[in-house]
This record gives sequence, C-alpha cells and structure tokens, in this order.
Amino acid sequence: MQGTITRAVAGFYYVYSQGTVYECRARGIFRKDGITPLVGDEAEITVIAEPGQQPSASSPEMGVASVDRVLPRLNSFERPHVANVELLVLVAAVKHPAPSFLMLDRVTVVARKKGAELILCVNKTDLAEDEQLAELSEYYKNACLTHFISVKEEKGVEALKAALKGKKAALAGPSGAGKSSLANLLLGEQKSATGDISRKLQRGRNTTRHSELFAGDGFFLFDTPGFTSFDALGVASDEVAGLMPDVARFTGSCRFSDCRHLSEPGCAVRQAVTDGFISPGRYASYKQIYSDAVASENRY
Repeated sequence: MQGTITRAVAGFYYVYSQGTVYECRARGIFRKDGITPLVGDEAEITVIAEPGQQPSASSPEMGVASVDRVLPRLNSFERPHVANVELLVLVAAVKHPAPSFLMLDRVTVVARKKGAELILCVNKTDLAEDEQLAELSEYYKNACLTHFISVKEEKGVEALKAALKGKKAALAGPSGAGKSSLANLLLGEQKSATGDISRKLQRGRNTTRHSELFAGDGFFLFDTPGFTSFDALGVASDEVAGLMPDVARFTGSCRFSDCRHLSEPGCAVRQAVTDGFISPGRYASYKQIYSDAVASENRY
C-alpha cells in the first residue's frame, strides 16, 4: 500500500493512505542505507493492523503499519526538513509588515532551484491603496503568478485554493503576513483525520512544533516552522539569472555568452530594465543575490 507521510515524531511516522492514518515504524534498512523518511514523502507501507484492531496505535482511530520504502523525491529541504514541496505559496502583506522584496526574491530563487512551482500571494488587500497593488503587480508581472487576497474579508481565497488542487503546497513568508490564518481558511473543515489525531498526540507532550502535512480539499498543505527566512545558499552564481524568469528571458540576447548582467556592454538584461520589461527592484535583487552567491563561492 502507498501513502503520504504527514507527520514524524520520536521515531514514529504517520502515513495517510486511502482516508486512514497509520502509525508506522521504519524498517531497519533505512538506518543501514542512511535514509531518513521525511514529512511529505510518498512511502510504501505494510499494514499490520487496521484501526481498532490489535496491536493498538497511539489512537484507536489509527492503524499500525511499517514503512518499507520511500519513493523517489521531487525535492527536499533542510530547514524545515520536509520533502516533495510541489508548490510554494509565498505570502506577503501589503503592509504590517511591509514586504521585503529582497527576502521574497531570495525565496523564489531557492524554490525554483528545488523544482517547486511558485505563487506569490499578496494578503491584506483590505489595507491597500490602488497604487500599492499596482506597484506589486508591476514588480512581479513577468516573474510569477500573483494572487491578491484578504484573509480578513475572505476575498480571493477560493481562487487560490483552486490553484492548489492536486499539489503538495507550503506557505512561506515573513511573520505577520497572515500565513496561519490563511492556512486555516484553506483547510477549513478538511483537516480530516490528520488534524484530529495530531491534537490527540499533542496531549501530555512537549509543545515543540513539528512539520506536518494536512489533507485539504484535493490538496495537501504543509504546516511547518521555517520557510520564513531561508537564504540562497546552495545556488551557484551562474544559476541565479536562470532562476529568475523575468531575467532569464533576456540572457540569451546579451553580446557576450558569459555576461554577468552587471556592467558588461551589450547586456540585454540591463537594456530590458531600461525598457521596463524587468522592474528595477527585481534587477537590484538579482545583483544582490548574485553577489552573495559569488561571496559564498569565494569562501571555499
């Protein structure tokens, strides 16, 4: 049987399969091969007992099984330690806090490096002036798909939910942008067995937050600490331009094939900034991320 690891705590793995959660131990082969199953992994399991049968799990609503094999991953992240993030929803607020474009752009670069799709979700539109929304729209017009929402007024959330269909999605962004409130709206009554069981498992245990994957209406949503401030380490300097679609669009037209898009003559990227196809802010982010990548390379 195949299922999705939705939670990992103290050597137990909770696998969601066909509407049932199974409490699992991993077979010894994982330790031998140096493999650690992660939240988000697709896994093959062997069922030992269905819910209500013996041996019992931590909750009578769970079955018992063993994790036999982890299937190949799309990606994995170190902070937080999760796997198979297919879609990263980058949540920013119009204000309170004001968006940090460089931080947001760093996240987009890392997401694309990992092979994840990307959506920018601009929250708190109920606080925004039309000019602010126009500025954000212009900034990312050729960079990624953008959704404008108001969690407070529950506007735009259904369209975002439709974009999550069939995906394992994670919310990223700064503290205060509204990620937790958005997650509650997206999941609604669909937390299913995973949510109920998680609350039972927390009773009497410490309150350290663990990464978790909740079943939504046709999608899965990671609930995890992290995804708020990771940097672009691990991205090579010569990869940065290709991971920014609005920049990558013009890189093949530069006079020199090894153009860094900084001060070289005949640079199509800098010309695109002048012509308004790339926003000056995005270009400033490119230069900073590129510079940081070079500095990181020179340390080794």
